[in-house]
Amino acid sequence: MPQSNDVIVETDIPARLDSLPWGRFHTLVVVALGVTWILDGLEVTLAGTVSGALKASPVLQLTNIEVGLAGSAYLAGAVLGAIFFGWLTDRLGRKKLFFITLTVYLCATAATAFSWSFASFAVFRFLTGAGIGGEYTAINSTIQELVPARYRGWTDLVVNGSFWVGAALGAFGAIVLLDAAVIDPEYGWRAAFLIGATLALVIFFMRLWIPESPRWLMTHGRLREAETVVAGIEARLRSDGHVLVDKPHPRVRLRPRRSTPLREVAEALVRRYRQRAAVGLSLMVAQAFFYNAIFFTYALVLGTFYGVAPEHVGWYILPFALGNFLGPVLLGRLFDTLGRRVMIGFTYIVSGLLLAGSGYLFALGLLTVQTQTFAWMAIFFFASAAASSAYLTVSETFPLEIRALAIAVFYAIGTGVGGVIGPWLFGFLIDTGSRQSLFAGYLVGALLMIAAGIIALRFAVAAERRPLEEVATPLAFTE
Repeated sequence: MPQSNDVIVETDIPARLDSLPWGRFHTLVVVALGVTWILDGLEVTLAGTVSGALKASPVLQLTNIEVGLAGSAYLAGAVLGAIFFGWLTDRLGRKKLFFITLTVYLCATAATAFSWSFASFAVFRFLTGAGIGGEYTAINSTIQELVPARYRGWTDLVVNGSFWVGAALGAFGAIVLLDAAVIDPEYGWRAAFLIGATLALVIFFMRLWIPESPRWLMTHGRLREAETVVAGIEARLRSDGHVLVDKPHPRVRLRPRRSTPLREVAEALVRRYRQRAAVGLSLMVAQAFFYNAIFFTYALVLGTFYGVAPEHVGWYILPFALGNFLGPVLLGRLFDTLGRRVMIGFTYIVSGLLLAGSGYLFALGLLTVQTQTFAWMAIFFFASAAASSAYLTVSETFPLEIRALAIAVFYAIGTGVGGVIGPWLFGFLIDTGSRQSLFAGYLVGALLMIAAGIIALRFAVAAERRPLEEVATPLAFTE
């Protein structure tokens, strides 16, 4: 049975968390947990920028197709890791899992540096992806449940957008470590993968002070612990100079449970929240194909069609990463003011239209490497906010008890359909050497984004500035 007992309890924990002012506590939570996206950006960028070195490596000697397959292995690992660790996150708690998943990532990415064949490289990339996929579910859940409702949209978009801080770090690291004047390229690409392991080790200790989610604790019958955590957060804010008004908060009634059976999870996703599931699925599939297909083969396009040397690819990724980071930062506030539907639909549709237009110019051979980079900057200024909003949507529109697993399911399906297929397909299209073939691939991505944007305009949930419990009533709540 899912219930830990038949006792119904009352609590004001959700309202107290949402009434808090933004303080140093929230900033530190976002930094310590949001680094997940920096790590993912680092990994994806390294895989792209060192692809030339991997092909030239006397040990690995990868082909374009094998580079694409390695990217697909990383994403396949992320898919399975998200599902497995997402299930554990809802059962065992947020805090335990964001330590476990970080450890998996740290060990796997360090092992990648010692790859001796395509098979070993692909296996280590798979395990690295599993750690990152698990991180997404645990971290998204925790951040959503600790950040006050009025800041949730902007915070989530900026955190997801920090992927591009990692991308810039990876690009800069590759510029240095692939420079033959600095280090032998055969050792340079290996050293590049140790950057993520080093960063993860530092972050492991930063997370030690982060508390368990009070919302997760209260639904699992650990109300006293939840009260202690919230009281500690309030005390910390007061000590930082914030004035908290001592007033009664709305209370909720709930029947605590130890876990939620998978059949109840399936019922919620397939029947109770069927429309929300369809919206989340369309957003995740579109952005996963759009991003992973293009970004995992970014270096291959620059090398094949513009003759950019592998050691110079990083210089073109730096401005690209800047545009991607600025998108969520500058547009994020609008998701909390103009609203989710308008902004999700707008960013998806504009991204698709811009990709179709720039792809047409690329097919005609009218773009130089500089104008191609500028076009990608403009496209992904909007696409970055769009992709971040997909994660925001699937993490805030389902009940608390199944939130992590819901994130995992949609991330897994979206990444499996759009992400795993995309890099392989685009690697094949690039190998043809035909601009027209690659343009056809761009059109597929553009159409997926436009279709998802239209769906969001019509069916997305207006969740802006609303408590999570109002957007989706937790399964444990009762009258």
